[in-house]
Amino acid sequence: MESTPTNSPKPEILAPAGDTQCFLAALSAGADAIYLGLKNFSARMEAENFGLKELSSLCDLAHSKDKKVYITMNTILKQEELTQAYHLLVRLEKQVHADGIIVQDLAYIDLARQSGFTGTLALSTLANVTHQEVFPLLAQRGVNRIILPRELSIDEIHAMGEACPPGLDMELFVHGALCYCVSGRCYWSSYMGGKSGLRGRCVQPCRRLYHQVQHNERTAKKNKKKEDGARFFSCKDLSLDVLSKTLLTVPHLASWKIEGRKKGPHYVYHTVCAYRIFRDNPHDAGARRMAEEILTMALGRPGTHARFLPQKSRVPTDPSGLTSSGLLVGKIVNTDHPTIKVREKLLPHDYLRIGTEDERWHTTVRIERALPKGATYVIKTPKQKTPPNGTPVFLIDRREKELVSELRNAQEALSHFTGRRTDPVDAKPQVPVPQHSKRRADMRVLSSVPQGRENRAGSRTMLALWISQRSVSISRTVARRIYWWLPPVVWPDESQKLVHRVHGLWRDGARHFVINSPWQRSFFPEDLSEGADIVAGPFCNITNSLALGEMKKLGIKAAFVSPELSKDEILALPTASPIPLGFVIEGFWPVGISRFGLLGLKPNTLFESPKGEVFFTRKYGENTWIYPSWPLNFQEKRNELLNAGYTFFATLSETTPENMVKTGRPGLFNWEHELL
Repeated sequence: MESTPTNSPKPEILAPAGDTQCFLAALSAGADAIYLGLKNFSARMEAENFGLKELSSLCDLAHSKDKKVYITMNTILKQEELTQAYHLLVRLEKQVHADGIIVQDLAYIDLARQSGFTGTLALSTLANVTHQEVFPLLAQRGVNRIILPRELSIDEIHAMGEACPPGLDMELFVHGALCYCVSGRCYWSSYMGGKSGLRGRCVQPCRRLYHQVQHNERTAKKNKKKEDGARFFSCKDLSLDVLSKTLLTVPHLASWKIEGRKKGPHYVYHTVCAYRIFRDNPHDAGARRMAEEILTMALGRPGTHARFLPQKSRVPTDPSGLTSSGLLVGKIVNTDHPTIKVREKLLPHDYLRIGTEDERWHTTVRIERALPKGATYVIKTPKQKTPPNGTPVFLIDRREKELVSELRNAQEALSHFTGRRTDPVDAKPQVPVPQHSKRRADMRVLSSVPQGRENRAGSRTMLALWISQRSVSISRTVARRIYWWLPPVVWPDESQKLVHRVHGLWRDGARHFVINSPWQRSFFPEDLSEGADIVAGPFCNITNSLALGEMKKLGIKAAFVSPELSKDEILALPTASPIPLGFVIEGFWPVGISRFGLLGLKPNTLFESPKGEVFFTRKYGENTWIYPSWPLNFQEKRNELLNAGYTFFATLSETTPENMVKTGRPGLFNWEHELL
């Protein structure tokens, strides 16, 4: 087999582990590094995850094999969680000896320094680093690695690698589940009931059935059956497979990452084996075929290259609904006694899944005996979960004798590492000194330039506009009186145009800007003199005082707090903040933003969940914004917010489809219940 050139450093194969068996499977398959979560602060809180004593023994086992272990602490932190996160970092350094942490929240930059953590500091995809202009700034802040978005093309990845400075590495997902929305820009699960994707609690509303609402809504509702609909936002799995060889020439790409911390050891073992072959034998056709065959054994969803090839960009969704993980092994043909004719050989202890997670008959069953291909098998299901004819059945996990044997050997090796304990940590992290703030002007944010007049709303309210890459006809006098809002996501092919736009406005005297990612600070002059007023926008997902302190160090004068927080968390934060705080008090907040297009769903039209929740989409630049039909509305809470210390507010204006019917649902996000 032909190997990669010795002068080109091999990227590590980085494997997921949601439990001990998956960790051992990754080591057995030859992964170079493993990433996993703790019981808290992990963006896959539904995985089993790890305790610290157990983790210390696993790290010792990995280090004995010269492998690395990275810990995911990639959730946003509430103010009251800062001390607990600090204690965990101290113990990770002293007890676990982890090689690095993967983080989303800006607070971890400060917490890592204060705790004395010496490992790698990597920014998660949830941190939304989507353009190369920010690389020097990140290196200055002590970041060692950037995990790139899954929406990039190979050309964009190459460009980011070329721009990467010494001391900064990149990590890229090459395989695994795709979210329809951009990481760090999805609030769908949280907006529907407090289970935040930014805190590892996503209930995957993008995987569900939705119905496109017709113009004649009454007729549509009368004729529509609840079982109708499509999974417009349910993505296939990203699988770069044979195309991964094009990544071997990308500078500073240090890691090929496999998604799947909620998957079993079977999946972990086979994906690691496959990508080791793809990496080590990129020019060997026989080896590539072997790796592709191994990938089919991993029991993932159907694969897609998504946007990786710019000339063959694909929308990675499949509205037909066949985007469930696992290998399709049959369909139900008899509902009295649910029966399938198996399309693949089944082994004892194989796990099957009937239907998909949001169907009432969804369940899993274990096969007790071997079944040859073509055999008829009656599935025992609870009476209340009897599946209808045509329901697909998937093989989702299996335990081959060879894998079981390897796991047993790895478990025996682990038994020689007993793990360590440490004394409790009593110290607390230092937090910024709070600042008493004066009242600032409110903002009314429009999606386009008002025609014929400035459209002011009062002496305490300033006009605000979403800034685009293209120039707009507006006088210098007016430009100076506007708050210019930058988009929540800026892609590599957009960033230079946007930089030129910002610099043009700066030359015209504009000094009021709202950045919607902390990294957009890099679009401005390093020396923010001349009365610059740069505000951190609500899409920066700021939820604690240490993150606010980091923004202040970047020269940010004020910040919007994330509307995702609950009432008590929102009202408590101003007393801890080192800069003035604002809040989005009214308007349409997107449940998600996506770079992927739409299949089967017309843009700018309404669609509805089986529970009657109505949404619509809007295209801005390269991105599709998904909106709920009920806007945010905190106007009745305005005095509470003012009394708590908030000094300015924003209203997000958005045009809505003509046939949208207003619902009585309150637009309070998570105000009235806990943010999980």
